Amino acid sequence: MSEEKPAAALVTQSKYSKRVVLKSVLDRSDGGVGLVGERVVVGGWVKSHKEVKKEEPSAVPIAARVARTGSDKVTCVEILQTRVPLFRSILKAFTPHHEKERREAAVPHVKPANAVPTTAYLLVNDGSSLSNLQVVLHSSTAPIGQLTQVGMSILVEGVIEKTEQRSLVIELKVEKILHLGFVNHDRYPLAKKRIPIEGLRNFPHLRPRTKTVQSIARIRNALSRATHTFFQNHDFIEVHMPVLTSVDAKVFSEKLQVTTEKVDQQPTLMDDDDNRPVNLQVVREAIKEKADRINELSRTDSNKEALVLALQDLKNTVGLASELEENEKQTSKITYKTEQEMHLSASYQLHLESYACALGNVYTFGPTFRAEKSQPSKHLEESWNVELEMAFADLEDVSNCAEDYIKFLCQSVLENCPEVIKFMAKRVDNTLWDCLKSIATSSFERITYTEALEHLENATEKAVEGETEWGLALTEEQERHVIHPATYQVYKKPVIIYNHPKEAKPFFVRLNDDGKTVAAFDVIIPRVGKLVRGSQKEERVDKLNRRMEELGLAKEQYEWYFDLRRHGTVKHSGLTLEFDHMVLLATAQRDIRDVVAFPRS
Repeated sequence: MSEEKPAAALVTQSKYSKRVVLKSVLDRSDGGVGLVGERVVVGGWVKSHKEVKKEEPSAVPIAARVARTGSDKVTCVEILQTRVPLFRSILKAFTPHHEKERREAAVPHVKPANAVPTTAYLLVNDGSSLSNLQVVLHSSTAPIGQLTQVGMSILVEGVIEKTEQRSLVIELKVEKILHLGFVNHDRYPLAKKRIPIEGLRNFPHLRPRTKTVQSIARIRNALSRATHTFFQNHDFIEVHMPVLTSVDAKVFSEKLQVTTEKVDQQPTLMDDDDNRPVNLQVVREAIKEKADRINELSRTDSNKEALVLALQDLKNTVGLASELEENEKQTSKITYKTEQEMHLSASYQLHLESYACALGNVYTFGPTFRAEKSQPSKHLEESWNVELEMAFADLEDVSNCAEDYIKFLCQSVLENCPEVIKFMAKRVDNTLWDCLKSIATSSFERITYTEALEHLENATEKAVEGETEWGLALTEEQERHVIHPATYQVYKKPVIIYNHPKEAKPFFVRLNDDGKTVAAFDVIIPRVGKLVRGSQKEERVDKLNRRMEELGLAKEQYEWYFDLRRHGTVKHSGLTLEFDHMVLLATAQRDIRDVVAFPRS
């Protein structure tokens, strides 16, 4: 009686797909050995391939001839013919036809080259794991020449077997091909190996197929999941904030304005064949193709009738293009002004306060927008932020929350994505693991804005660009200068700089007793600089009113904001973490465009 396999050894099929996800096979502790003999259906994209042809002798070995004929008489010519291919080719050219027939009759028939048995070894990945599965295809199953395209998709059924290759543990011996998605190799941008990540920016729709961008996506997903885990574990409630707003939380930032447009459309030209609108770009491409066809027909006089028809067809198509262009010129746009000026939200802090004053601790996670002209490598017009607000919390409370949150993110990504972090460390920066570990375990240093200026003024090893006059906001270089290991390194760990000048922070930040500084802080992290901005909000109506008057803000738009102070106000504090910069930190990337799926800059 044969022993039954333990239930743990059986492969698990995806619940919503008729295939096995490669992660469930390759990421097992045994590397998939426990699944040997299992029949599975797998799918994925071909990362690389190798063909191996079964070598067949071009001539019958001498020993085999002796065994067949019973004679050991072998001529010198036959020895040379067997051993030296060039001599064999020369001899064949001068051999009489009847002699060729006699020799061909004595030698078994050799299969033509295209009939030589071939085995293809494909490395396939379905995006669920960093590892690839080796898929083995024999030419008896399918034409091998069609299956060796990098980037093509494949869905196959076969049996898991052990492999003799040192770098791999198992392979899939294919018995049936269920689907093939072919690739135009000459036009496929990822056909070349190891394209620099800068070059991948030209193909944002295809770059997720590369191992580096897949790893970035996994780390981003892990950080997103850790964000929700942290706040849910600490009894924060997630709320969704409006993207369209009339309130400006940043006051002096460049906003992306929202308007309403109505387009007066002219009658659309329709295709007589399929009753679809005629696209001008398609017509222009058709003109080019027809012109190329006419050039081909013009080279010969053999088909004058076809040339005449082609010229007439081109003339009709050019007329259609002219008509479409005229319609496009006549199309008019009418812009309507909204009753209230609206723009895309640059921050959700003000709206979060209203929910914090009812629910206690709240957070939101979503896109924010700003139109500042800045370095595209550091800032985008659309970016993702995590923002929170806590009722009954002061500056120390919210800065403690920021420190714990950042530590949790670093520790979580190390625990949940160890192989991915190691891959990014090997590919990009071999200090990545140590950097994340250091942040997760260190105690953040806390200094005032005034102390930070003193450090900059005393920095003698390297001059720092930008004025160090008290009252000015610290520049990115000045912030990095305090902690960056390549410059004058004051601290070897993250730094929280607090009590900034009131001129450097928004109107809603609580004024300190000195009348010059406000209860705000920034968290400066190695590699990325400023990662978190936070503050205690001004709950005193008179102080808030005076601050808005100093900045010349229209208080009518903020009446609802004053209501939060008039009706049951409490001290409350919040923060904003720039999530894209957190991904930069966790992936060791230097350009924000490489960690955002479809960057808008």
